[in-house]
Amino acid sequence: MEALLRVENVVKHYSGGGAFGAKREVDALKGVSLTIHAGRTLALVGASGSGKSTLALCMTGLEPVSSGRIWFAEREITKLTTRERRVVCSKVQMVFQDPASSLNPRMSALELVMEPLRIQRRGDRRAWRKRATELLERVGLPGGKLNQSPREFSGGQRQRIALARALALAPRLLILDEALSALDCSVQAQIANLLLELESELALTCVFITHDMAMAAHLADEIAVMAHGSIVEMASAARLMSAPQHEVTQRMLLAARGMNYVADAPRVV
Repeated sequence: MEALLRVENVVKHYSGGGAFGAKREVDALKGVSLTIHAGRTLALVGASGSGKSTLALCMTGLEPVSSGRIWFAEREITKLTTRERRVVCSKVQMVFQDPASSLNPRMSALELVMEPLRIQRRGDRRAWRKRATELLERVGLPGGKLNQSPREFSGGQRQRIALARALALAPRLLILDEALSALDCSVQAQIANLLLELESELALTCVFITHDMAMAAHLADEIAVMAHGSIVEMASAARLMSAPQHEVTQRMLLAARGMNYVADAPRVV
């Protein structure tokens, strides 16, 4: 199976202010390694501050790593120039938690999805319009609303626009950073099922970032559990849900299931 993205011993430091004006360094990632295979979905699961989103930003090239290496399609992106990284990273797209902050309110839904094609000069305006219309219809946006502003849509509809926009350049890797967490349960289920359809139909490789273990198990082939900047456990979704090994994973499953975990369950500390 082809390894589409490989992360090797990635470390990410941030400098921040400490007490009395002193500077301190925060370790957001502490030697993270993983492999994502083409056509598979990996869920990164963990509490806020565990390093999930920082790892995603490093994978896209939006954040430089402090040390370590990342390969995308066998090309090391951590050593690319800004221009080279822009070309490679057009094949990696990201959908964020709050679509309202990433969608220009002065543009229509159709223009928002056309924009990446225009920036990358993929065809002419007629081709951009055709692809944008097809994608918006594919993600379930009503055809009569394509010329409306994002402000005129519900949260779930805005997330559908953001998803169509991310798919415009036919990416090989789609990263969804808490993309469902701001939606109510019924809309979450609709978008989750749409994602499963699109993954199958387009042979997408996905990284799904969430704090929701149940949703991770529903969407992902593999789950990596993060805590304090490290991956503490990684396994197939079925194995991890049935026999979690690490205490962090066990606590998350306790919260997801709302019941006591079996006392003699295997664990690795």
